Amino acid sequence: MERKKTVEGYIKAHPEWEAALKQLRSLIQASELSETIKWGVPVYTLDNKNVVGIAAFKSYVGIWFYQGVFLKDPNKLLLNAQEGKTRGLRQMRFNSPEEIDDQIILSYVQEAIQNQKAGKEIKINSAKKIEIPQELDQAFMNQPELKTNFDTFTPGKQREFAEYISEAKRSETRLKRLEKIIPLILQGIGLNDKYKS
Repeated sequence: MERKKTVEGYIKAHPEWEAALKQLRSLIQASELSETIKWGVPVYTLDNKNVVGIAAFKSYVGIWFYQGVFLKDPNKLLLNAQEGKTRGLRQMRFNSPEEIDDQIILSYVQEAIQNQKAGKEIKINSAKKIEIPQELDQAFMNQPELKTNFDTFTPGKQREFAEYISEAKRSETRLKRLEKIIPLILQGIGLNDKYKS
């Protein structure tokens, strides 16, 4: 899907959901939220904080609340799209414009705005401890310069190396992966650097 630079462009690119998108958009525009495009989809913010977004998918149109976990949800409409991964985000899905109840949606949007004003938000803990696999730890003991070089990488790149080994189920695969990353670590090259521009 080509990313659109305007909300109008986004809506026009999804003719099958045009009526539903326009309906959701007009409801949100009646609030104090500011409209923008982020990640190619309409997003509505308060003081530059993401509060609500709308999007069209193949089989439904959705509205999501970035801190939806704090919403009361008396109508049981909110879903966690990725159970176990998504902490704060909640969404509603509609298969037709007829399913969209303006008053209910507006009440959820107003509650989301009040929650944002109250500072209710899940903080993302980027300092998650990196689990060093046994094979890599052993390599550090055998080659102290490997550990020294590893420590110069950002936590994100360290995590990529550690998870690359840990994700392998078989011992032989884990050792092959270790052999592959040792030269990269020694050269100061991240595991996925060649894919990043």
